[in-house]
Amino acid sequence: RAAKSTRTVVIAGVPDGLLQDEVMADILTIHFQKSRNNGGDVEEVTYPTGNKGVAYVTFEDEGVVESVLRKDEHQLEDRRLSQPCPLRVTRYCENVSSFRVHPLVLPL
Repeated sequence: RAAKSTRTVVIAGVPDGLLQDEVMADILTIHFQKSRNNGGDVEEVTYPTGNKGVAYVTFEDEGVVESVLRKDEHQLEDRRLSQPCPLRVTRYCENVSSFRVHPLVLPL
């Protein structure tokens, strides 16, 4: 079985504060299990995270990560949401939380 980090994607654009956290986690689970979203069996959804509007979805199978990333756009739709919400799906990176952007320093 592949390491958890290789079976996980980062979801950005999760609507924040509209629904209870458990309900939003359920909606995300359903979205990423649907074949029309290139999804598959979800092992775990981590929401909320330390970052507002961000969730982590871990799949049972590493191959699902690739198919989910290939889908052009993910729209989170549920009758409990007032409108579809576009999601940005990216590959999980071990040091995502420690990543810092350094300004480019040009020599004078």
